[in-house]
Amino acid sequence: MGGIMIKILVVDDEKEIADLLEFYLKNQGYEVIKANTGKDALRFIDSYNIDLAILDIMLPDIDGFTILKKIRESYFYPVIMLTAKVEDIDKVMGLTIGADDYITKPFNPIELIARVKTQIRRTKLYNKEIESDFIDINGLHINMDSHKVYINEKVIDLTPLEYDILLYLAKNKGKVISAEELFTNVWGDKYINNNNTVMAHIARLREKMGENARKPKYIKTVWGVGYIIE
Repeated sequence: MGGIMIKILVVDDEKEIADLLEFYLKNQGYEVIKANTGKDALRFIDSYNIDLAILDIMLPDIDGFTILKKIRESYFYPVIMLTAKVEDIDKVMGLTIGADDYITKPFNPIELIARVKTQIRRTKLYNKEIESDFIDINGLHINMDSHKVYINEKVIDLTPLEYDILLYLAKNKGKVISAEELFTNVWGDKYINNNNTVMAHIARLREKMGENARKPKYIKTVWGVGYIIE
């Protein structure tokens, strides 16, 4: 979400409420996508990169619980449910299906905005933790907590040095890393031009990962420059 305007889907068949929410959300700098029917909501869910949804339960065509289920089949962004009902069973059902918060009509717009901000902060923190603990690249999974590496869910047995080499390349995904940079940062020593240590370890690492040396999937050689994971 960083640097990109946050998109919020508002689903409510009451135009006055949808417009009110749009007014307050836009004042906070959010981009608002409005849907007055469940059918439109389902279409927008797959058409926009939504960051949070505010979802009314009572809609004229498809109920909010059905839409929530559809969202949770593919997406993990926060969902705040709106309802005119106060029955606990509705709240329990929504939370069980995957709602993140619940607010009853009539509501204070300022309170709803506060809840929106809370959910967005929580999501940003969660995503930051995920980014800092795991790296996933086309079936290559690195767990930085356990120092375990998987390829297509199969554990790859690496030495600590091999792990550090792979991790450095993965953290710099998309960037060509020279042998000198790799040696300096992983071995922590001064690089000597005729040192074949990096090449030998890359070859061993590729072997353990089941890489085709001529056409590697993960660690690719940029001849005369260095190595890259794309």
